[in-house]
Amino acid sequence: MRILVVDDEVRLAQSIARGLAAEGFETDVVHDGLDALWRAREVDYAAIVLDIMLPGKNGYEVCRELREEGITTPILMLTAKDGEYDEAEGLDIGADDYLRKPFSYVVLVARLRAMLRRGISTANSNATVTVGAFTLDPGQLRVTWADSAVELTPREFAVLEFLARRSPDVVSKPTVLNAVWGLDFDGDPNIVEVYVGYLRKKIHKEAIRTVRGAGYQLSLKR
Repeated sequence: MRILVVDDEVRLAQSIARGLAAEGFETDVVHDGLDALWRAREVDYAAIVLDIMLPGKNGYEVCRELREEGITTPILMLTAKDGEYDEAEGLDIGADDYLRKPFSYVVLVARLRAMLRRGISTANSNATVTVGAFTLDPGQLRVTWADSAVELTPREFAVLEFLARRSPDVVSKPTVLNAVWGLDFDGDPNIVEVYVGYLRKKIHKEAIRTVRGAGYQLSLKR
């Protein structure tokens, strides 16, 4: 598997690349956002390790442009910035995970492997899903509800798709968290409630039903 490492700290980028090579990965290293975009468009990487503070284009811009172009390569964002809003912005524009500097190399590798496992498990799950008034196209990240197109971020789409695939079952919050954010996610578990709220605002307030003490259920009503 080939990994793209993007960081303007040359020594850190080279250190990450050497470590990943020791783990059996092939790596390419670039140090600015413009080179990162070019590489990610030209090469089918298994994953991208992407710093936020970059010359040319920052990591947020790189991630956003790749997702807008339909490139779904898993992205692990690195940053020296500390704040939940920075993390939320990275995840909301399509990053798959987020790691603050300084970080443990062991944790970096573990998170990369977790992202790769999730990617492999979903690689063959691109068939259109229709549940009641919902139609989801995972390949295009497109959703319609009651014949109306709805614009969702990749993370919002992932939450809705998981509920759709489990419908009509009621799905607990920890189950959604583990499926969409991963077993190694160490942030606030209430982020599931936040994204359910986003979906209700974009689709309909009754699109997802809360079952007290049990979890969430996708509503089949128009």
